[in-house]
Amino acid sequence: MRTLGIAVIGQAPRDDIVALFAAQAPTGTRVILRGCHDGLDDAALDALPPVDGADTLYTRLPSGRDAKLSKKSVIARAPATLAALRADGADALVFACTGDFPPLPGDAGVLFPSRVLSGLADGLLPKGRLGILIPLAEQAAKLSAKWMRPGVEVFAEALAPSATEAEAREAALRLARHEPDLVAMDCMSYTPAMKAVVRDVLRVPTLLGITATAGVLRELLE
Repeated sequence: MRTLGIAVIGQAPRDDIVALFAAQAPTGTRVILRGCHDGLDDAALDALPPVDGADTLYTRLPSGRDAKLSKKSVIARAPATLAALRADGADALVFACTGDFPPLPGDAGVLFPSRVLSGLADGLLPKGRLGILIPLAEQAAKLSAKWMRPGVEVFAEALAPSATEAEAREAALRLARHEPDLVAMDCMSYTPAMKAVVRDVLRVPTLLGITATAGVLRELLE
């Protein structure tokens, strides 16, 4: 039996993420998940605020609450989380955040969704107009710069992963004004249902972090 280990930047459990990866994994795959901030209560999490937009990451807590986390805090805690998953017997690992991370101790062989999405975007859109949906408006400058490359214009719109269908449709309509050729949904908490709403409005290829990453993991696990 293969074991897939998932590290989230917030806290376990995240049954929604486990279910989506389990649905894509080969039959019989064991899926385990740990959070970089497991064991902290709300007060302790709130005491680790981002210092600016570049340090801001979004997560959804097990309670359903939206939370902003410091990227520096995630980076500091990630190696221990990855080590714990390896100790759990994980022989494939994914760091379930679309943020762009530096090399981390113990990250050899770990799949980072940001690399999956950027690789797909590079292949599908060598030049043109890229629309990105991001969780928080204050991330726009940082994430636009992450996606920028010669020949590609980037347009960002904020859409909270906890948004309603109507709010998702409104964000897609705002993005539609820029006439993107491709859309990337830059957060692991966006769902296939939300992607369906966005694609219905925009009518262009739309990349979803969690399913794109899960598809690559299936190739690795089979």
